[in-house]
Amino acid sequence: MQTIELTREQLEYGFVATDANGHRVQIDSSPESGGKNYGARPMQLLLMGLAGCSAIDVISILNKQRQKVTDYKMVVRGEREHGKEPSLWKDIEVEFHIYGDVEPAKAQRAANLSIEKYCSVAATLIAAGTNIQYKVLVNDVAAVQTA
Repeated sequence: MQTIELTREQLEYGFVATDANGHRVQIDSSPESGGKNYGARPMQLLLMGLAGCSAIDVISILNKQRQKVTDYKMVVRGEREHGKEPSLWKDIEVEFHIYGDVEPAKAQRAANLSIEKYCSVAATLIAAGTNIQYKVLVNDVAAVQTA
């Protein structure tokens, strides 16, 4: 069983979550809800978790395929349900930006495997009804051309 500890460090909603290894994440509510911009919002952390989980998968897969990744970034955009409580993630768009001597088909396959098979965060979001769309760009060119 994994354990985290959450402590209040700022008045109102400024918290720090600490994992068993001492890694810390600052969390806050939105300013509209009384937060002071002390840290990430809890729902933003889900998007960050998706990016981190998938990035680890993709880099690992590409390394095993002997692809030379020199840089990597992801952009994740999400839209939540409107007028509902709780307001779940409805649609998420993920962009994989992979740089280096990387075959586009291998990059696309790595992203497919991550989102559709290996990434536990993606699986959790999909099980909750989230629609996740993604595209892969290798050296700023789309890996798979769509009409």
